[in-house]
Amino acid sequence: MLEIRDLSLTVSIEGRRVEAVSAVSLQLEAGRVLGLVGESGCGKSLTAQAILRLGEHQGVEKSSGDILLDGNSLFEMDDESLRRIRGGRISMVFQEPMTALNPVFSIGSQITEVIRLHLDMDKQQANARAVQLLHDVGMQDAEQVLKQYPDSLSGGMRQRVLISMAMAADPDYIIADEPTTALDVSVQKRIITLLLNLQKKRNLGLLLVTHDFGLVAEMCDDVAVMYAGQIVEAGKVADIFDHPAHPYTRALMGCRPEVSEPGASLTVISGQVPSPGHWPQGCHFAERCSLARHDCMEKPVTAACWQQGEHIARCLHVDEHDMDDRT
Repeated sequence: MLEIRDLSLTVSIEGRRVEAVSAVSLQLEAGRVLGLVGESGCGKSLTAQAILRLGEHQGVEKSSGDILLDGNSLFEMDDESLRRIRGGRISMVFQEPMTALNPVFSIGSQITEVIRLHLDMDKQQANARAVQLLHDVGMQDAEQVLKQYPDSLSGGMRQRVLISMAMAADPDYIIADEPTTALDVSVQKRIITLLLNLQKKRNLGLLLVTHDFGLVAEMCDDVAVMYAGQIVEAGKVADIFDHPAHPYTRALMGCRPEVSEPGASLTVISGQVPSPGHWPQGCHFAERCSLARHDCMEKPVTAACWQQGEHIARCLHVDEHDMDDRT
């Protein structure tokens, strides 16, 4: 199991440290897909990158909490142990396929580097595995693709290469950070189908970072909704889609025509996500919430102040909001 436990992260803004992720807890099991959903600026990518400690050289620091892989702390591992984890046990498909590949190295050299770093293979064996990986992601002329450079490939082809690199060392978990954001609509469906097929075939744990509830409905078993550095709602996808508890979750779902009720007008969420260091004293969503009351503005709200089974929400008035909906 991959577990994020009460993780808080700080970043440097104008010479001072401010909290950008606040007491986030998530669990990802083998064979399941967890969606981490929210608007841009909510801390999703920071949280995902912290799993592999990728933000440390950009000034992101852990202030509290931990990340555990099979019970072992990733923050307590030395550099050599962490190097074996990155790409070996946990891989990442980065957000921007047009810039994620190194433009001065061939596709083959970039894939085989991952293979030889983690698997006991010589150059010939690594090349053969690279060809098979590209075939697995639907690249027909794999031998020719290995000789090419990133600038000769389309966005969809580059994303397939990134997925093949993530699969190169047979990881147990994959983090997919907005894997379809930069792709044409016609390509997005194929990439999502590819990820799901690979996840099921290899029984992977997949963390899908996205702002799109439509993707969550299509791909995920579980979902955590993130807002302004906090998890505001989490549970099984079926529970949250049938009974969304937090006003922010309802608003996000109402923004998508394929998720909102037939014939219903689309929701517009006024305002914007507050930046780190400018979070409200109480509920972080209170300033944008039409249902907020005085105590929402002033009273700190715990992660599971409302809970039904595995379904939790960070809202003081869930039951009252439900009553409002029924009337």
